[in-house]
Amino acid sequence: MKEFEIVCPLNREPKEKEIAARAGGMRWVLRKRSIDSRKEPVWRYRYEAYGPDEPIEEFRPEEYRDVHDAPKVIVVGAGPAGMFAALKLLTLGLKPVVLERGKDVHSRKADMARLSREGTVNPDSNYCYGEGGAGAFSDGKLYTRSSKRGDNREVLHQLVKFGASPAILIDSHPHIGSDKLPGIVENIRTCVTAHGGEYHFESRVVSIDRADNGEWCVKTADGARYTASKVILATGHSARDIYEMLAGKGGALEAKGFAMGVRVEHPQEKINWCQYHGKWQNGMPTAEYSFVEQQDGRGVFSFCMCPGGILVPSSTVEGTVVLNGMSNSARSGKFANAGVVVQIEPEDIPGDSPMRLMDFQLRVEREMFEYSAAAQIARDAVKSPGATFHPLMAPAQRMEDFCLGKMSKTLPATSYFPGAVSAPLHSLLPPIVADRLRKVFPRVKMRNYCTNAALLLAVESRTSSPVRIPRDDQTLEYVSMKGIYPCGEGAGYSGGIVSSAIDGIRCAVAAAQDII
Repeated sequence: MKEFEIVCPLNREPKEKEIAARAGGMRWVLRKRSIDSRKEPVWRYRYEAYGPDEPIEEFRPEEYRDVHDAPKVIVVGAGPAGMFAALKLLTLGLKPVVLERGKDVHSRKADMARLSREGTVNPDSNYCYGEGGAGAFSDGKLYTRSSKRGDNREVLHQLVKFGASPAILIDSHPHIGSDKLPGIVENIRTCVTAHGGEYHFESRVVSIDRADNGEWCVKTADGARYTASKVILATGHSARDIYEMLAGKGGALEAKGFAMGVRVEHPQEKINWCQYHGKWQNGMPTAEYSFVEQQDGRGVFSFCMCPGGILVPSSTVEGTVVLNGMSNSARSGKFANAGVVVQIEPEDIPGDSPMRLMDFQLRVEREMFEYSAAAQIARDAVKSPGATFHPLMAPAQRMEDFCLGKMSKTLPATSYFPGAVSAPLHSLLPPIVADRLRKVFPRVKMRNYCTNAALLLAVESRTSSPVRIPRDDQTLEYVSMKGIYPCGEGAGYSGGIVSSAIDGIRCAVAAAQDII
């Protein structure tokens, strides 16, 4: 086997004759495609060529088995970790019983529309809760390429099987799109139920206790009870009630570092111009960016960059303002947005409660809400013409004004439907966040990144869980309850769709050890 690379302009793909010539008559396979914009923007295509007696390495997902009459494993949560745990259980011959507090992926759309339009928060059905989890409506970026915890090919190939573009198998920054993900999520559920698994929606778990027969009994808010010897806990990064339920039973929890900051929104044309050195043309991929800096002992980095995307409200409780971003598959919107966030570690927040970072997170989210409400009331008192009130309007500030510590007299247009209200984010955000952001923004190595054409909206606070549910390194069981497998972002062991899915697969394999 030999490897070779072909470099092309962004407006064309390699021709088959060109590839065959480089392969020297050998069979060839495209393995990776990436954009290199360090100088003249180009595509880089990486290939493998195989001789006549060499087998071409291919990944083949395992077959799903009929599990109608198989032993049950309860899976709490239908986000990436829960869905891929359920699929893995099918291959192992076990019956997944998926309990999801929210609604199915299509029904939850009405609640998200109401959240954006009216500011009405359904605590069980929103951008964080519901089938598909937070990832179903936050772009579907699949950036995890590390194989330290498992084979990411198992995740990517299954996503393609259920409807994703095969391009995700070769792209360096694979992306599905929030318009495509709901169909994929529904196809996964259809597969699970067709093979004998179960899905139960609007089934919020309120307790997990030992049954008389020694199995675990999981009770939901509607009074239903489900029993099994093993439970995979894949509840997502915002399920505060699950942490409180475990703590109430004497279960161990740990404070865990997370990150907090703002969503930064630029006109997409400015990012295109910058990243392609002024040479962007129609038909070229929409430009994206990422950066990592160190400031005062903490990382400051871009997160969840959404080219051609929009900003959405991600509150899970009333009286808070939380933002996230999403893009459709075409990435054709007028704006680019990204979270730019600061690492916050347990030692940064005084106290010894394992929930103290989550309490800090909630306090900041409430402060954003309270500022926005007060500012809108003050604005309406002077009868501002054309002004409308929205409970989830976001405090916002132009980037240069933020760095200089002055209020923005006007705000640029934004994709955030509830709207924005001018705010002194330089003093409204916690100093451990604001001070570092003010120092880093001018240092970002992108021309015209730090500009008053860029809008900062607060707060971006749901980057990952601020709590970890500790588990045994070998068995993956909860240290306080044998037979319970904390999993994914909510357990504090992953961040993002692919890493959560990989962790779900690992926990499914671990849970099956004593059953099959």
